[in-house]
Amino acid sequence: MANTKSETQLKKDTLRIAQLREQLNHYSYLYYVLDNPEIPDSEYDRLYRELQQLEHVYPDLVTADSPTQRVGEQPLKSFTQVTHRIPMLSLDNVFSEDELKAFFKRIHDRLELDEALEEELEINAEPKLDGLAVSLVYENGLFVQAATRGDGTSGEDVTQNVKTIHAVPLRLTAKGYPELLEVRGEVFMPKAGFNKLNKRALEKGDKTFVNPRNAAAGSLRQLDPKITASRPLAFYCYSTGAVKGDSMPDTQHKVLS
Repeated sequence: MANTKSETQLKKDTLRIAQLREQLNHYSYLYYVLDNPEIPDSEYDRLYRELQQLEHVYPDLVTADSPTQRVGEQPLKSFTQVTHRIPMLSLDNVFSEDELKAFFKRIHDRLELDEALEEELEINAEPKLDGLAVSLVYENGLFVQAATRGDGTSGEDVTQNVKTIHAVPLRLTAKGYPELLEVRGEVFMPKAGFNKLNKRALEKGDKTFVNPRNAAAGSLRQLDPKITASRPLAFYCYSTGAVKGDSMPDTQHKVLS
């Protein structure tokens, strides 16, 4: 009779753990990505604590994509190097109309297009976020690695720190994702968060950051993930890298949509 009761409780708690993870991931997405919170912070904290307690009772049920696993317990000793599957190239600048025309000409030449037929070339323009370029790797929908751009060929493994950024999903929820998907984007610090961070630093008598970009880069490269978790970092994806097991959209506009 006791075994039956314990098995029943295990099934009940297992379902509750799954339900809590789904709820917390949903509320986190609304809060951090859409800036449209659905519940008070106190209610989110209550659900989070309930999940923590259940996972403490059932450590075998803790999964890598659980909201409780965003912040690691132990600081890193150093960052390891990661070789990018496809090089991460950097952007170039133009400062005049002539330089812009030269840019268009290079594109036409490489694609062997007739420069007179401008309609053959479709340009997608996007705002430039000033942060730190990173690569996120998902295997079968599960977030497994993050790396900085570095020199373009290899960068630093910042997986544990990127996991603390709530805008980064620990598991993809869309249907039909590839077996391997590399998402590239920018880790940055919104100005509102930057101002609050510097205000707190001034109140404590600590050194302030010069600008949001330096703040984002310094926050992401902390050996202690708990420090990174305390910083108001955000993430915006703008392209894909390596893809295995599926084909990707053939235009940048389709990738973003």
